Amino acid sequence: MTKIKKIKRCGWADQTDLMRKYHDLEWGKPLHNDKKLFEFLMLEGSQAGLSWETVLKKRQNYRKAFDNFDPLKIAKYNSAKQKQLLNNPGIIRNRLKVKAFITNAQKFLEVKKEFGSFDKYIWSFVDGNPIKNKFKNWKAIPATTEISDALSKDLKNRGFTFVGTTICYAFMQAVGMVNDHTVDCFRYQK
Repeated sequence: MTKIKKIKRCGWADQTDLMRKYHDLEWGKPLHNDKKLFEFLMLEGSQAGLSWETVLKKRQNYRKAFDNFDPLKIAKYNSAKQKQLLNNPGIIRNRLKVKAFITNAQKFLEVKKEFGSFDKYIWSFVDGNPIKNKFKNWKAIPATTEISDALSKDLKNRGFTFVGTTICYAFMQAVGMVNDHTVDCFRYQK
């Protein structure tokens, strides 16, 4: 009889199939695509007060409702479109969060124009390279850092909303600006 070796993951990820898939395929991978960076920033803001799994379950609905996270289209949404979104049961129907998508799309385009890409702007906070932490237990990972504080402050000064320091750090983790896989996780070295 052969034993099947269990894959070792970060503790938070080994709860459901959806979370395992997200962890294994996306979380912590350095991301440099402006549209995907915008998507992650918007989804992280949508999570405020909720679980990440709740947002992941609604991700496809968000893509459909928000024109596949096209900031050029979202920046032009009017009050009729906002009302339509607030009646969409497939997304989190919070007026402030829906408004944040529109505001943040407009601000995202301004940053992109100023820096040439959102990628160039956002990765400048870590000098273009992921920060590789060495946590042994996922419970030891902080919710914020000095860098997420600085990123949050800068985004807010630029007019972005739903970009508090905790949201910014979760975003940084998601897009690989920081490697917070625990050292025993199979993704740590990748």
